[in-house]
Amino acid sequence: MQAFPIPAPQFNGASRRVDAGNAVNWLKQGWAIFIANPGAWIAMMVILLVVYVGLAIVPLIGPLAAHLLTPVLAAGMLVACHKLARDQPLEIGDLFAGFQQHTAALLTLGVLYMIGMLAIMLLVMLLAGGGMAGAMVLQSPLGAGIAFGGILLAGLLWALLSVPVVMAVWFAPALVVFNAMQPVDALKASFSACLKNVLVFLVYGLIVMVLGFFAALPVGLGFLVLGPVLAGSVYASYRDIFLAA
Repeated sequence: MQAFPIPAPQFNGASRRVDAGNAVNWLKQGWAIFIANPGAWIAMMVILLVVYVGLAIVPLIGPLAAHLLTPVLAAGMLVACHKLARDQPLEIGDLFAGFQQHTAALLTLGVLYMIGMLAIMLLVMLLAGGGMAGAMVLQSPLGAGIAFGGILLAGLLWALLSVPVVMAVWFAPALVVFNAMQPVDALKASFSACLKNVLVFLVYGLIVMVLGFFAALPVGLGFLVLGPVLAGSVYASYRDIFLAA
């Protein structure tokens, strides 16, 4: 006989397809989340900036560590968004919530993300290095053309291979933190949701590129605002695609 209460079924990562116009809605909600407590958000962005700049100056290990920590820190931003959405007070320490809950799963996401980006980097370096080596051997205009073509192809390959990795990681921290999904399952569900909503993410990406251009104008200070808005938009898109079906 079934024991009561009957446990709720585990979330399976089911997602829905949304309209392209929802991208604007996500960013509007992101802005609303930012203006709910702009001081705390800006302080969190400054901390993130210090962390990532500090890691960037460490050769080789720094970028790898940045990829490792990205899902954990992203989870903290999402937890902060979730608190504001529930009318709870936002604290700067919420940025590190990923170190207090679901830490092992989030670090596993970070390891998988790091491995994926490292593999892409090695492949791109191999391709670009082959082009440069060919140019050095030929030492002629043809060699320069080969080198340029190799670098161009490497950049294109980087973009093409990075997109699927980003798609897999995009919703994964939210699915781990809010739905207790296992890392690999979260990556699969995130990739599937992004693939299902390619059009809305194309619109979202174009808008973010424009916003990023203007954010960079005042010596990059605009990213102190754009960063939290984007975090809020990711939270809004997660709720729209996974919870509003």
